Amino acid sequence: MEGGIFAQKPIKNPEIKRTQLFINNEYVNSTSGKTFETVNPATEETICMVQEGDKADVDKAVAAARAAMKRNAPWRKMNPNERGRIMNKVADIIERDAAKIASVEVLDNGKPFQSALVDMNNGIDWFRYYAGFCDKIEGRTLAMEDGKMGFTKYEPVGVVGAITPWNFPFMMTCLKLVQSLCAGNAVILKPPEQTPLTTLMFGDIAIEAGLPPGVVNIIPGFGPTAGAAISEHPDINKVAFTGSTEVGHIIQSASGTSNLKRVTLELGGKSALIISKTADLG
Repeated sequence: MEGGIFAQKPIKNPEIKRTQLFINNEYVNSTSGKTFETVNPATEETICMVQEGDKADVDKAVAAARAAMKRNAPWRKMNPNERGRIMNKVADIIERDAAKIASVEVLDNGKPFQSALVDMNNGIDWFRYYAGFCDKIEGRTLAMEDGKMGFTKYEPVGVVGAITPWNFPFMMTCLKLVQSLCAGNAVILKPPEQTPLTTLMFGDIAIEAGLPPGVVNIIPGFGPTAGAAISEHPDINKVAFTGSTEVGHIIQSASGTSNLKRVTLELGGKSALIISKTADLG
């Protein structure tokens, strides 16, 4: 891999600017004031303390997202072509700042810099691909009896909760966000507590790209608190989760006992191996 972002060089000791929650286009402290540490896996040293979101913060984020989804709100009234322009702008910013984001990913996640750049490149490609999809979400006209016309019109699902895994933090942030945003939804995103830092950087990207307040909200925290609040929330219309099968069961159950929200699960346990009796395990 040569040229483009792969020619960028890592930044030693990158600055960690964002450790707060991102709600309604503002970085804010958690309601409880609690924090948690994120650790450099290479040295086992604490990188920084991150604000810990919980149900009260999810409620605030949902209120902001619901306001962004009102029919007279800028995001709902926006021309799909303009949504596509914003998606392309996000891709441009990620490409410009790839070394900075990837360097923080290395620090927080432990993966090699070139591997982190691959993640950045995937995010760029996805935002550019879905930018072209924004104005191609089309309905159908239906044959009816004389004097009548029927048609279908696709509407956004509404507020989407997204919960991402530790192993591809920024790449999964991009994937969860872009699919929802291109269709005109608002998102509450909970990054993994082990590797939250690059996801929190997306708040600055959202503001610079021109996403209206409330469209993207980021709540770092833990699964049993922030994650559960997202899964159980009656005003969240869909949850997209990548992680363990065990947690997938919990989220599916929470959907059924709350508002029967739509659920998309990408779970583990799909890559079983058969080991021969004669295999050298030494």
